[in-house]
Amino acid sequence: MTVSRRDFLATAVVGSLSLGLQGQQSQDQSTKQRSANKTESASGGGKRPIIVCANNGFNYLDDAYAFLAGGGDTLDAALRVVKGPEDDPNDTTVGLGGIPNEQGVVELDACCMHGPTRRAGSVGGVRNIKNVSLVSKVVMEHTGHVMLVGEGAERFAVAVGFPRENLLTDHSRKIWLLWKEYHSTEDWWGPGLADPHWQPPDVNAGPKPQVDLREELFRRLVERAADLGIAPELRAEAVNKVLFPPTGTIHCSALNEKGEISGCTTTSGLAYKLPGRVGDSPIIGAGCYTDQDVGSAGATGSGEENIKVAGAHTIVENMRRGMSPQDAGMDALKRIARNYNNDMAKLRFVDMTYYILRKDGAYAGVSLWEAYPPDKTHKIAVHDGTKRAEKTVALFKGISQDFPAEPKVPPEVKKQFE
Repeated sequence: MTVSRRDFLATAVVGSLSLGLQGQQSQDQSTKQRSANKTESASGGGKRPIIVCANNGFNYLDDAYAFLAGGGDTLDAALRVVKGPEDDPNDTTVGLGGIPNEQGVVELDACCMHGPTRRAGSVGGVRNIKNVSLVSKVVMEHTGHVMLVGEGAERFAVAVGFPRENLLTDHSRKIWLLWKEYHSTEDWWGPGLADPHWQPPDVNAGPKPQVDLREELFRRLVERAADLGIAPELRAEAVNKVLFPPTGTIHCSALNEKGEISGCTTTSGLAYKLPGRVGDSPIIGAGCYTDQDVGSAGATGSGEENIKVAGAHTIVENMRRGMSPQDAGMDALKRIARNYNNDMAKLRFVDMTYYILRKDGAYAGVSLWEAYPPDKTHKIAVHDGTKRAEKTVALFKGISQDFPAEPKVPPEVKKQFE
């Protein structure tokens, strides 16, 4: 029986992914000793091995760190972290259950960079494939390309063994319906913040006090959520995702004892985005960048703004020139602010968080604002033998606002429905 090249590749790819991401059940004594002997860099660095990631990867750090400390590949360790949220239907920012585009279709983006071999892979605008982070690795390992997008990326993923599946969960579909009915005029058709004619919304406009309008809107949304069959305990959360569209993404960088480093980023992109929109997450040098000689960085937040400053690449190059991880990240944030001439009327609608890891184990988490709507503090998750979440260092005090601008509901109003 003859075996086609495609069939052979599909078997090899699925087998290698299974082996690379298979959970370790135990560690031998030598592995434990290596973990106990993590070293501090003479240049003021941190511990190695170490993993840093967005806070939605916090629950998946233990397994990934055990794998990394046991000698596992740095990219496979990072992929273990981001695959968790991709598989979780309750995480509406990546993978299965991601908030869809304006037409109700989930589209996913991802990229990865493997420091030891200096390779990269990326996919964008992928439908019907859950683990796009793993697909980006297969593009890296089994093609002569760096990026595949859209239908071509989906066909490739299926050809090498990834199953097609419906990524729109019932819960995400109902949230989309809620948005479609009440806020489809507040969409991404523009004008955008960068348009010189764009004006910030006048929160004091209209004959009725804003607090009354917001309370009335929130009440209507909660009532409609009930009509759509959203469970009572999930209605306030669903309304929040209409009023405060999630832009979550997950980045992860992993560094082993030998100084090998890799990174990856995955996302479902902006909620209710225009079909075909691709943000910074799959862009090598924007949503993720790793250089084996220097370190790794990744981003979550306003993707369009990050693309314009090549954020992750800028940070790594800053570290190459001697900046600390924190200073390198702050410089990238200041470039975003510079693009708007530091106009706070516009910058309040922008947000960005960078996750930065230097080759010696030093790391930093920096953000444009301290928190994001409704009142969630920006955090970075870290595991260097001790798992923890740390607040980012912010360029600006306060909470960013959503764009397109949505009416804000006072906390005392929301509490009535929670």
